[in-house]
Amino acid sequence: MKHYYHRAVDRMIAESVLGVGVDCAKIQCISQHFQRNASAPSSRFLPTSMWAIDSDPYRDYHRTVYVPLKRLTAMQTDYRIKLLSVILLALIMLSLPLQAETQLIRMATTTSTQNTGLLDLLLPRFQQESNIEVQVIAVGTGKALKMGRDGDVDVVMVHAKAAEEKFVNEGYGIDRLQFMINDFVLIGPKSDPAKIRSANSAAEALKQIYNHQARFISRGDDSGTHKKERALWHAADIAPSGDSYLEAGQGMGKVLQMAGELQAYTLADRGTWLAYNGKVDLSLLFSGDQGMNNPYGIIAVNPKKHKDTRYGEVKQLIKWIGSPQGQKLIAGYRLNGEQLFKPLLLK
Repeated sequence: MKHYYHRAVDRMIAESVLGVGVDCAKIQCISQHFQRNASAPSSRFLPTSMWAIDSDPYRDYHRTVYVPLKRLTAMQTDYRIKLLSVILLALIMLSLPLQAETQLIRMATTTSTQNTGLLDLLLPRFQQESNIEVQVIAVGTGKALKMGRDGDVDVVMVHAKAAEEKFVNEGYGIDRLQFMINDFVLIGPKSDPAKIRSANSAAEALKQIYNHQARFISRGDDSGTHKKERALWHAADIAPSGDSYLEAGQGMGKVLQMAGELQAYTLADRGTWLAYNGKVDLSLLFSGDQGMNNPYGIIAVNPKKHKDTRYGEVKQLIKWIGSPQGQKLIAGYRLNGEQLFKPLLLK
């Protein structure tokens, strides 16, 4: 009766017996007592007349090396020692800390936030420290908050304070943190046909654009920028309409490109404008009105509304964004030498 063993420890025995490495070694145990149960775990150590070690994968028995019975005891001892070494090595490896699996959270944010490149700085640093990857979905603020209401994301980062507070008050969001601010600016043709450079307020600048019937490109997508634009028109007591008022339904970058091609005015956040300055034939014509401040908030989707959200990981992100480290990264982020955002939690 022949039994073949293919385990690593068997190859160790073969090497110890032959004194050389044996590829794909087969150990053939020929029992003196065929009646014995050779498949039992102790069968390897039952008395045998000889051991035959065959290194030929095609079982060419002319190449079989026979081991005398008197060497069996030494082989068994060596086997036990090496088997113990393998077990100890396995225990050591199991005791080593395993690399944690990267967790993934989904964040809906605004195109203006994405366009500035700030997230390309913040999120890799956060992932490096927390082993949590943040998948970014860039849409307008209105769509981002809707994704949060529907449970399609775990967290939202937006810039429309009134809409954010409504989102929280309705129970869809928790742990809102207002963590940075920049401002909105009015961009337009370098020739400035509506003469808004000399305006004293944003409302006055919009009135001059409207009265001059100059082209104005609106985001028209219920984004934070679009919400701010409508508020500014309302403050100017104007309901814009007509051929000169165009709603693009696009992100901030696309709108700036359209405004450049059509030599039109538009409202943009300063960060995206700095990212596109020099790429479009436009100029920053008006800024500085207190009503044009642009604070940003990050909000966790309420796990009581959507149980499958990764609330624990989102809490870590929010805490990190508000930490001195996260706030210093925001403060230090510049484009073309200009600071894009001012952190609100850095002391």
